[in-house]
Amino acid sequence: MTPVLAYLMSVVGSLLGLLLTARARSAEGAARVRWLIGGAFSIGGTAIWVMHFIAMMGFDVPGTLIRYDVPLTVLSFVVAVAVVGCGLLVVSRGGAKLRPLLLGGLITGVGVAGMHYLGMFAMNMSGQVSYDPVVVAISVLIAIVAATVALWFTLRVEGALATTGAALMMGVAVCGMHFTGMFAMSVQLQDGPDLTGAEAIDFLLPLLVGISLLTVGLLLAVLLSPSSAELREDAAILARLESRRQNGGMPVAPPTPPAPEPSQNGSLFTPRNQ
Repeated sequence: MTPVLAYLMSVVGSLLGLLLTARARSAEGAARVRWLIGGAFSIGGTAIWVMHFIAMMGFDVPGTLIRYDVPLTVLSFVVAVAVVGCGLLVVSRGGAKLRPLLLGGLITGVGVAGMHYLGMFAMNMSGQVSYDPVVVAISVLIAIVAATVALWFTLRVEGALATTGAALMMGVAVCGMHFTGMFAMSVQLQDGPDLTGAEAIDFLLPLLVGISLLTVGLLLAVLLSPSSAELREDAAILARLESRRQNGGMPVAPPTPPAPEPSQNGSLFTPRNQ
């Protein structure tokens, strides 16, 4: 169940992030920054971090309990949101250029991979954890490619069908990176000191439920609010109404061209520009 729930939450977070970044493309100044921050929270916080720890709720090592280091877990959330925010800022300032897209994808991908392994490092258990370096490198490569594609989507995707398809693809990429990283992990049980940290059911579950509900609420609010095209159309209508009001309620008519003048032989001709 947890892989399915993790994927669905990643898709919801990606969908919300794409909608917010689409609003950012039509905004300027502080409004644009606010939309991008919302996109960073949605993609980094929900599509990546929440997905990661929902999947971790189903992770078990027979023979040992698992506890979570609270400061490191919170730090992993901050890292996820921060690196996605940096990537969005880089590509939004670079426009459609290739170099900013690749730079933003590299920053975001390496940061997301770092968040993933930081979240795994936050687990305390009675065992020695080791990683397969080849599989780790593959997971980092997947993260960079997935981040680059996701940032490209934030610049290009428009329309309900295209946005939904992009969110489904982003969910596959994020989950692929996560479970590849988990596949690189192995645990050898051994005796050790008493485990410290919080239980997943006491610490992670309330946090995940709260962020998930907030994300769904924000998604509904964005879906029900006017789109950028509708806002531009409303602004044009208001401008025309204001122009009519300033002209005494009469519509503004284009200037009439000068009437044709008769020539000396009695024919009509249109005078040149005067």
